[in-house]
Amino acid sequence: MPDRLITHLRHVDLAVPDFARQRDFFTGAWGLDTEHTDTGIAFLAAAGSPEQYVVRLRQAEDKRIDLIAFGAATPADVDTLAARLATAGVTLVHEPRTLLTPGGGYGFRFFDNEGRTIEVSADVAIRAHRKVEAGESVPVRLSHVVINSADPEGTRAFYERHLGFRLSDTLMHPRMGEMMWFLRINAWHHSVAIARGPHPSLHHASFELRGLDEYMRGTGRLLRAGVEKIWGPGRHLAGNNTFSYFLDPHGNTLEYTTELDEVDEDTWHPHLYDFSRPEVSDQWGTANAMNEFVARKSFNDPDKGLFVAPPV
Repeated sequence: MPDRLITHLRHVDLAVPDFARQRDFFTGAWGLDTEHTDTGIAFLAAAGSPEQYVVRLRQAEDKRIDLIAFGAATPADVDTLAARLATAGVTLVHEPRTLLTPGGGYGFRFFDNEGRTIEVSADVAIRAHRKVEAGESVPVRLSHVVINSADPEGTRAFYERHLGFRLSDTLMHPRMGEMMWFLRINAWHHSVAIARGPHPSLHHASFELRGLDEYMRGTGRLLRAGVEKIWGPGRHLAGNNTFSYFLDPHGNTLEYTTELDEVDEDTWHPHLYDFSRPEVSDQWGTANAMNEFVARKSFNDPDKGLFVAPPV
């Protein structure tokens, strides 16, 4: 694609069978704010984010990723991208139109190569947000979303060719080959990453905290609350960000992070990191080992929402 029309990650939408339990987890232990609610649906905001919401929860029979949403600068860019995707044979869920979700805006939805629903929108109203203060262990923003793919090479090609993502770094293993690709849509090291997995699913959703102290306070708060930690705390090499991975009530992996690198896009050259080296997974050496238990948890359940558009 000759130019990049997507500007940033907006939100991730999750469908869950036990809506009340999941909502209570996100607004209690995890630290998000309930911004808008209705029967069986909740829009949850991060205190420091201008986005109307960073997570949408929906009551459903099956657990699934409903949607991954990105921003664009203008309605004209939305129209241009929609036209390009349609011309390339990408299936649109709906054409660009006024959105009915909180904050309104103008956007469209489409299926990616494996059937996930993706939204791109512009002119969404800015949410009244605040500065997160020192010591507050609540998410500032949604940092990134990592997806499992049964065809990671094809998924990477789709996001690069059609959406303008660029490769930041790759993880490989001497026996298994290339295993994870970190893709950026702006100066942040990654907004999306793609992991090789047995099936399409959510690998994890990551939430940025104010700084290192707040990240550690948040990690400790979740541990004291009895939330199951599967990996961390530590610091990755790719992206240089901290990590603490926990399981939500439905078995989705969620991450607390901070200090994700911003790269100079004009000079950045992707690295190929061997994650069998302990310092690649965790520079500090403080986290539990990345093993089959952690990997299986991150595989998650197969996503049942492929090529099935969620309700508006």
